[in-house]
Amino acid sequence: MPVLRTEGITRSFDGKTIIKDISLELGRGELVSLLGVSGGGKTTLFNVIAGLLKPDAGTVLLNGEDITGRPGMVSYMLQKDLLLPYRTIVDNVALPLLIRGVPKREARSQAAACFAQFGLEGTEKKYPAQLSGGMKQRAALLRTYLFSGEVALLDEPFSALDMLTKGAIHEWYLGVMEQIQLSTLFVTHDIDEAILLSDRIYLLTGRPGRITREIVIGEPKPRRKDFNLSEQFLAYKKQIIQCISQ
Repeated sequence: MPVLRTEGITRSFDGKTIIKDISLELGRGELVSLLGVSGGGKTTLFNVIAGLLKPDAGTVLLNGEDITGRPGMVSYMLQKDLLLPYRTIVDNVALPLLIRGVPKREARSQAAACFAQFGLEGTEKKYPAQLSGGMKQRAALLRTYLFSGEVALLDEPFSALDMLTKGAIHEWYLGVMEQIQLSTLFVTHDIDEAILLSDRIYLLTGRPGRITREIVIGEPKPRRKDFNLSEQFLAYKKQIIQCISQ
């Protein structure tokens, strides 16, 4: 059974259909990307999966349970890290636990126990302004994980990072995913990023947005260092560009 599945999701705004009949699956431990042009409905779909919007039609299933329109069942991280500047990193990370009613001391202790695994040791008492962009994204990802440690929805979380930082955090994130058996549904406009990270890629195209193709990336993980220079990588990229351009 997939850990997450959507069946026939359709959503409109002001009489205009944004996404139509979206069905997809996320397996346990997988990273699956949604790739498409701007305005294609990817964020709308994420908001439906996260329970922030109710679909006009369709259902969202988590481990077979209908969670349609129920917020708080899966983690959701937006493009910006949204760390609170007046809170220390440990207090930022502990927010999901505090919201669930965990006492502050216990919440800090639980959050701090994960810092080493997420490469954040030594930053507990620092503030967001004292961290690099990559470290802030790690903190935001840890906070997302503590919200719900099974499924994470990531909406372009690495788009603001420079190329070298992005490459390092890609490698790090895939390693953390494997360690903690996290399943990730990932939105990106970056074709290279989708190919490098994903087990599978859904192409969301058209108006309204529909899933028009599923592409399985056969290269095993972790990907070899020069994979992005290989003929196989370029073949995937050419296939995606042709599908999106149709």
